Amino acid sequence: MSELDAVARFARETVVEPDHIARARQHALELGAAPISPSIGAQCAVIAAATGARSIIEIGTGAGVAALWLLHGAPHATLTTIDSEPEHLSAARTAFQSARLPIARTRLITGRAADVLPRMNDAAYDIVLIDADAKGVIDYVEHGLRLARPGGTVLVPRVLHGGRVADPVQRDEITRTYRTLLQETQASNAVIAALSTVNEGLLQLHVSPRL
Repeated sequence: MSELDAVARFARETVVEPDHIARARQHALELGAAPISPSIGAQCAVIAAATGARSIIEIGTGAGVAALWLLHGAPHATLTTIDSEPEHLSAARTAFQSARLPIARTRLITGRAADVLPRMNDAAYDIVLIDADAKGVIDYVEHGLRLARPGGTVLVPRVLHGGRVADPVQRDEITRTYRTLLQETQASNAVIAALSTVNEGLLQLHVSPRL
């Protein structure tokens, strides 16, 4: 095992996932709704805590794992989550109930993100997490930058696409889309961008105050 592999394994195994999130993860895996990794979840929780997030929107609910991590870091925040799969939303609702979250703190919307997002209010959220259809990720990020408040954060997990993004030989559509997203956000004056390479990767975009 190389030094980099050993560090990556250590980083993965160091995270201790709260019991209620571990239960939601197991349910997500049973449904085939691939949840974000504990390492990425912990990073999202820290960002939510550090920014004092009070209003969060999530594009792609899965079974509620990412949402629970975000609310773990921001225990007083309200969260809106969008997914086109009723079964996933039902699983997330069960996970929120198991975590004893007050009903008023979560809003679940059934629908395609492309249809729902144009109706959401501008500059209304402290954190926007995007974990939906990878083919539409650039459009979702554009919406996310609109939805985030000045000084807010847009988070995009899975941007390494299983390591394919770093391999120049890989040129499939999704890999090229993620490469374009990374290149454009790094070059943008509208955001401060950082890429975490732990597990599936996490693109973090701090939205610059609007002039």
